[in-house]
Amino acid sequence: MTYFFFDIDGTLIPGTGNHDIPYDTREALNQLQHNGHFLALATGREHCLAVPEMQQLGFTNMVSDGGYGVTINNMLLSIDPLDDIEACFALADECDQKHIPWAYDSEDIPERLTKSVEFKELTDTPFQQSVVIPDLDIKKETRVNRMFVALDEGHEEEVLPSLRHVPWMRYDHANYIYVEPQNKARGIKKILNYFHANDADVVVFGDSLNDLSMFIPEWTCIAMGNACTELKEKADYVTTAVDNGGISHALHHFRWI
Repeated sequence: MTYFFFDIDGTLIPGTGNHDIPYDTREALNQLQHNGHFLALATGREHCLAVPEMQQLGFTNMVSDGGYGVTINNMLLSIDPLDDIEACFALADECDQKHIPWAYDSEDIPERLTKSVEFKELTDTPFQQSVVIPDLDIKKETRVNRMFVALDEGHEEEVLPSLRHVPWMRYDHANYIYVEPQNKARGIKKILNYFHANDADVVVFGDSLNDLSMFIPEWTCIAMGNACTELKEKADYVTTAVDNGGISHALHHFRWI
């Protein structure tokens, strides 16, 4: 059995917010599963926000939360928080000192907590709402899963030096940054340990910077034709673009289907 892990946006579906998996991709995945292989998503999304996508795409296994969440056979096994809670507290303090709106979440629910009405007005989306608590104290938390900072693009770590001590990412569709885990390999390794599987049996597919962590020498790493340059440089194989049969092309090339 081979263990396949697929990023979502730009890998299985063309672009963020497009929920239509190409027909040839779906057929290839069905054939892959029919051949007895293990399939899982590997996404940066929060588990609670990724489950609907997982179900719609027909998966039952998933690495979520940037590698810190693991779901097997539709059962959530664990979600780990950010590694350094003190660094999160320091970031919150610096944001307050510089009057930069921020928020965080510590639970697997589609809400984030903030003491700033401005943050809510700037960032609210239909799938994740901000709850304003004027006297919010993040230092009472024992875990922080994610933080969000409403900061203009460019020179972020110069504006907020405390960002240098946490993993952060800016996505094209957001006007704020995400402080979140970026280690998809961590969740993949947990699944391998769960099944007592070998590194030689792992294949990963991705397209963007947050997939770099799972492009390691021990695994077969496949970049989409639309992938960023950094990922292509680390890939064992570059397939065609997501909307040009990329998944199917790679699976046929290696004769997995």
